[in-house]
Amino acid sequence: MNSTKKTARIAGALYLLSGVTAGVPLIYVPSTLIVDGNAAATANNILASEKLFRVAMVSELIGGILLIFLVRLLYRLLNGVDKTQASLMVTLVLISVPITFLNVLNEIAALTLMRGAGFLSVFAKPQRDALAMLFLGFHGDGVSLANIFWGLWLFPFGVLVMRSGFFPRILGVLLIINCFALVVVSLTSLLLPSYEDLVNRFAIIPELGELWMMAWLLIKGAKDQPLVAPA
Repeated sequence: MNSTKKTARIAGALYLLSGVTAGVPLIYVPSTLIVDGNAAATANNILASEKLFRVAMVSELIGGILLIFLVRLLYRLLNGVDKTQASLMVTLVLISVPITFLNVLNEIAALTLMRGAGFLSVFAKPQRDALAMLFLGFHGDGVSLANIFWGLWLFPFGVLVMRSGFFPRILGVLLIINCFALVVVSLTSLLLPSYEDLVNRFAIIPELGELWMMAWLLIKGAKDQPLVAPA
């Protein structure tokens, strides 16, 4: 048996590592290397920072792997509260991970086109750059798809936190609000892309729910009590 406090703090550390390794590349690469509407400039930026681009790809994959270990630990911590909700939480996370891995293939395809391997010599450089930009766009759309499940898993997680008795109920409420914010942003990017920036501005505050939960896990852990491993 381990205590809930120890397990919660380990979960908090994994939560932070997963968020940083998966989230930073998704913010840094589009904001620094990708130039909207300019395939040539984007290709030049990425080729000039190719190692950094590759590190970002690997970082996305590591973030997905860490998320698996995180949700496994959270299941161990919370399955005694409600096994059905805990199982749903795990299922939704596990659906998101293959999407993340397959989505990185779009970045690999883009980089292959930019580097212009011998078999791509039939395409002129502007054509390769344009195709690479297309795959980078697919990667962005893939993030929106994965983001739906990154939001949905927070609903059963929030319910479990509210019912657990060893976390403040407000953290569960914030997680559920965060869930709806992420799902709305993702669906807006797919259905009404012209409103995506507007919705993103309103969703910034609701999307902080995970950060509060992460901070609580790291700093406070959970009310200490024996934790029996599930059968």
